[in-house]
Amino acid sequence: MMRKLFSLFQRKQENESVVSEKPEMHFADFTNVDRDSLDWFKVAEKDRLPEGRVMSVTAGGKTLALVHFEGQYAAMDNHCPHQGGPLGEGSIEKGIDGQCWLRCPWHGWDFDPLTGKPPGGHEDSGQTMYPVEERADGIYVGVPAPAAHEQDVSDVIVATMVNWGLKRVFGMVGHSNLGLAEAFRRREVSGDITYIGIRHEGAASFACSGYAKLSGRPAACMSIAGPGATNLMTGLWDAKVDRAPVIACTGQVQTQFFSPFAFQDIDLLAAFKPVAAFSNMVLSTSNHAEITNLAMKTALVERNVAHLVFPDDIQTMEIPEAKPGGPAGRMGVINIAPAQESIDAALHEIRSAKRPIIIAGYGAQEAMPHVIGLAERLRCPILTTFKAKGQIADIHPNAAGVLGRSGTPIASWFMNESDLIIALGASFSMHTGIEPTKKIVQVDFDRMHLGKGHPVTVPVWGELGSTLQIFCNALNGRLSATDQRGELKERWALWRREKERRLTEDRGMGISAAALFHALTKVAPPDAIMPVDVGNNTYSFGRYFEPCGQRVLMSGYLGSIGFGFPAAMGAWAATQDFPEYQGRKVVSISGDGGFGQYAMEFTTAVHYNMDITHILMNNCELGKITKEQRAGEWPVWQTALTNPNFSDFANSVGGKGVRIERKEDLERVISQSIAYKGPVLVEVMTDSELV
Repeated sequence: MMRKLFSLFQRKQENESVVSEKPEMHFADFTNVDRDSLDWFKVAEKDRLPEGRVMSVTAGGKTLALVHFEGQYAAMDNHCPHQGGPLGEGSIEKGIDGQCWLRCPWHGWDFDPLTGKPPGGHEDSGQTMYPVEERADGIYVGVPAPAAHEQDVSDVIVATMVNWGLKRVFGMVGHSNLGLAEAFRRREVSGDITYIGIRHEGAASFACSGYAKLSGRPAACMSIAGPGATNLMTGLWDAKVDRAPVIACTGQVQTQFFSPFAFQDIDLLAAFKPVAAFSNMVLSTSNHAEITNLAMKTALVERNVAHLVFPDDIQTMEIPEAKPGGPAGRMGVINIAPAQESIDAALHEIRSAKRPIIIAGYGAQEAMPHVIGLAERLRCPILTTFKAKGQIADIHPNAAGVLGRSGTPIASWFMNESDLIIALGASFSMHTGIEPTKKIVQVDFDRMHLGKGHPVTVPVWGELGSTLQIFCNALNGRLSATDQRGELKERWALWRREKERRLTEDRGMGISAAALFHALTKVAPPDAIMPVDVGNNTYSFGRYFEPCGQRVLMSGYLGSIGFGFPAAMGAWAATQDFPEYQGRKVVSISGDGGFGQYAMEFTTAVHYNMDITHILMNNCELGKITKEQRAGEWPVWQTALTNPNFSDFANSVGGKGVRIERKEDLERVISQSIAYKGPVLVEVMTDSELV
């Protein structure tokens, strides 16, 4: 049944007539309309719309269907009352009764071209009509001044997110999230948030993950229903498994169309259940502030993904009396100290060890001053997991580099020679290869990570900073540990000599990874933020780059190719949002396989003038997969890539692109690129064998 609409904006006049000073009008009868109370907008040139045609126009932010029929102009609401079809994209057709009708392009609903009435002549239904004037300089439409905006569901939810500290949204505006997008837009206008429009939803979720990994604060990613929502999945899984807080906001079809057969309708609660620690449908009966409180708190406390589904019709439902939520009274102090029994058992092992080592994981990031303090007290080496690379500078006298597949022989040697492993915020990934037969004291705030995969000697549940402070204060007596710093210095000298030897390798087929990361070690700013992709570029970075204060971001547990550049966009956004990161350069790294997955996001970086220098290792190959095929004695198959000139691409879209083909140019060109303010793509032609 057709929704009833008033056909005219009417102003009743008692004992009063409207006198027009306007030019002659060519439209349907509007004698009872007070045209002086309307805002008038030019919507088309006089010759723009041919006779017998219709087009969509905008007047004061309102979209209308402009009709030119039988020498007259008419303007009506552009949205068909059936499902919102755009009448301005329709056509004027003659029916079997001989009468001409404006036909909706979606489902064929008909309206009189000049009055907006449907067939049957119902006087109280049809399209809302607007006065039209043909003036000397074009066609004008009068619309009422917009009514003051009434707070709606999306406003309350977005205000609650802002109260919890949300500052950044990455997303794609589309037909099933327009009400939510408008709420974000209003908040951007008021200066509360900043929105980044991306080219692919997967880049939005990866950017949120990079943003959260750097800052510890959540960003939001927004998509439409159906495929837009499913495109978010990979980046959300990356955030989930690496414990990064992210808010996912997905549009959804109208509630009346929930069905397995509705266009773009999938069960989003079911689809997001595995990835989201909190997932909720926003309905008319929801406590909108409270479900948002729970979403934000879940993301922050559990360092996980929280998800809200926004049906199209609920987004703009007015709730003027509702109050936004916020974090007040909902968050507690997190400095949890271990039980005394655990402290005593751990200190016994530490005091007894002759060759203890510390393995610092990604979870030790905020506690590194305490980690280093303990190492200095024990005069022992600090090994890091790959995810924790850069948390201690390689030039520090207690640093032993990265342990595991992406690591150095220094770290492996000290683990083999140790008699106690002190594992701090490390999750025992198979890539790290922590030896399970050693005595292990493990400290973690997540009890599920204690003894993960195999038992440890002393599992200690507590917040790292508080726990290590207790350890250091208690270790005042005589210790059994020997001073291993001299051995550390010797092992670094051996490894650096080996790296110097590898710098001389040249097969004439591209630059070696050793040469690239030797140069990058020299010129990268000490406080740079460095997102790294997945592939041979990652292993080479872990092996050859020597951090001296840089912050490294990566797709750790998920190991998702394509992470690098979108994460760099997220990291750059964090440098704009938080004073502690302001002024820090983002220098990201990927291979051609990873960059190719989200290459068009370089245009996003150009659009927002993101200060990112991206190092792209181009060898026209999925090099890591080639190595794995050979290692497994498989034939090399389907790993070759056909690439464009990526530097030319960067220049063509308004960024800066440079290509390096000689190792002698590495330091100079990379240094110049880092100094450039704006998005730069440094394409380095590399040898896939020299990794």
